[in-house]
Amino acid sequence: MLRAATAVAGAAVTAPLAGCGLFDRDDPERPDPLDPLLDSTVRLVGRYDAAIAAQPELAERLTPLRDAHQAHAKALAQLIGRPASRLSPSPAPAGSSPPGGDAAATLAELRIAEKTARDEATAACLAAPADRTALLGSIVAARATHQEVLR
Repeated sequence: MLRAATAVAGAAVTAPLAGCGLFDRDDPERPDPLDPLLDSTVRLVGRYDAAIAAQPELAERLTPLRDAHQAHAKALAQLIGRPASRLSPSPAPAGSSPPGGDAAATLAELRIAEKTARDEATAACLAAPADRTALLGSIVAARATHQEVLR
């Protein structure tokens, strides 16, 4: 009788929660508020790839930053239940220009991209539920640090 009462009570507690989204995070069809952040992080990886290809002399400096963004994209995808296929930067759109012609211009463009990315991650962190803020806060901190490394 105790087991039956426990089962009924457990079902009564979890049934209302099943529709509230608490347990629905792994649904790949359902949009997640962090989808845009994941997509922009993947695009940022692509920008670093393009910068490294255009300015090989900056590879030693830029590769760790690119790798950090790849790790962030992987962690975000895992958090929101997205497939690994979302982690490959899409090809640059037709007519888009490669990073600036010299190293200084490339670094300046990446600093701007990092600032924009930091602001986006900050907004996501402030809007996120508590269980997501640790990851988002570390992404914000990394992007702020990247801005300084690119000076």
